[in-house]
Amino acid sequence: MTSRYDSLFLDVISRAIVPLIQIFALYVVTHGHYDPGGGFQGGVMLAASTILLRISQGEESYERFSPAAGLYLAGIGALAFALLGFMSMAFGGNFLEYGYAIPGMDGVILRYWGIFFAEVFIGFLVWGSLVAIYDGLTTGGVDE
Repeated sequence: MTSRYDSLFLDVISRAIVPLIQIFALYVVTHGHYDPGGGFQGGVMLAASTILLRISQGEESYERFSPAAGLYLAGIGALAFALLGFMSMAFGGNFLEYGYAIPGMDGVILRYWGIFFAEVFIGFLVWGSLVAIYDGLTTGGVDE
């Protein structure tokens, strides 16, 4: 675990800016299917906000987002993304081919929601992976 960086200025600024970073990151993730950006960029911003708390708050930040949470989040994101892709194949389409996945439903709507959920799952995968990498480098591994 990392120790707390002893600076009142850094403490106040990090606590104030992290929610703003996370709100903007969620915007980037959820609007990634029709605007520039998406799951990867939003996931990196979410990871950066978590790592900023790790650096500025030290062990206190591990109470909100444990080292094991990063691994779980990355695993859930990867599994959900793979299931989304294989679901299209189960209905006779290709991997991640949303428009032809469910017969009788509008292909445009399916593609919209399919890409939306793919971006969200990729965001979780990137967020969890980068935080787990940081925790592994600073603490020597995840013990939980």
